[in-house]
Amino acid sequence: MIIKAEKLTPEAFAPFGGVIEAPAEPGQRDYFDGQLLNLRPHAAPSISIALPPLTRLPLEVRLMERHVFSSQSFIAMAPADWLVIVAPDKDGAADMDGLRAFLPSPHQGITLAAGAWHYPLTCMTPGVGFALIMWRDGGPDDEDIRDTELRTVTL
Repeated sequence: MIIKAEKLTPEAFAPFGGVIEAPAEPGQRDYFDGQLLNLRPHAAPSISIALPPLTRLPLEVRLMERHVFSSQSFIAMAPADWLVIVAPDKDGAADMDGLRAFLPSPHQGITLAAGAWHYPLTCMTPGVGFALIMWRDGGPDDEDIRDTELRTVTL
């Protein structure tokens, strides 16, 4: 099955989390709407900088991951073409029949809801770093990674 990436909009992405957008005019945009979530009081906030490997399309999706107890935000540190690949939960596993791929604009980031199934960070622009924000305690519950049925993602 081939999945075509769609434009990232807050409405389309709502079942999986929220969209972070830079303001169009000088100023500040705050996100106090519950997007950031930590379900373990002992887990510490974490900011990581990742340089993902270059993604080539079509992309074969063979695994998904989730962070059951923490939201996770991705913000590109330079304009980039990147994908957000997500799937709904079905009985504690990623429902690959509901897999969706989103193509953010250069001024968008995302926050995945706690427990949202997603493919690892993908970027089609070489050399672009991403800020990742979440809560971790260093234990095995920080992430859940599972093999899945094959799906192919393209633009």
